[in-house]
Amino acid sequence: MKLSVKNMVCDRCIMVVRNQLEKLEFQVNEISLGTVLISPDPDPTQLQDIAASLEALGFELIDNEREKLADRIKTAIIELVHYSDLSDLNSSIIKKVADTLHKDDAYLSRLFSEVQGQTIEKFIIQQKVEKIKELLEYGELNINEIALQMGYSSAAHLSAQFKSITGTTPSKYKTTPQPQRRPLDK
Repeated sequence: MKLSVKNMVCDRCIMVVRNQLEKLEFQVNEISLGTVLISPDPDPTQLQDIAASLEALGFELIDNEREKLADRIKTAIIELVHYSDLSDLNSSIIKKVADTLHKDDAYLSRLFSEVQGQTIEKFIIQQKVEKIKELLEYGELNINEIALQMGYSSAAHLSAQFKSITGTTPSKYKTTPQPQRRPLDK
């Protein structure tokens, strides 16, 4: 049986979900961000047990097709923003996600807004800002290098967008004693 799991955003999430399902005595045949193929097929009671045990760990089973697609959109955006070099991206992130999911980008934008209650563009910007915070904390790249890596046209554009989301400039954020990063699944 194929399960769709919300909030799987990294390799540690995959490991935690795999371990939890194996504790419940299911064989994990295939697992990736957002989906798990298990056997044997769980009965309704076992499915409730799976849902409860995953929920206790911050995950959620998804059974609605629109929610599944919205979660796949989020996962694709997170993978692109956090694990890719956006300087090589020849098109918009939305277009790349649409191509990956074999769907129309306008349809994905509408669906995402309806299901998530925010625009896909705002979600992308939030993810980019979180990645910028991470890169600033590492201190290995200057703001111009970060702008290039994150696909911004300039450091000024990155700084303006960063400030509009966080209320502070990247340089002030960098000197903050307790930086405020949000987990990917939030």
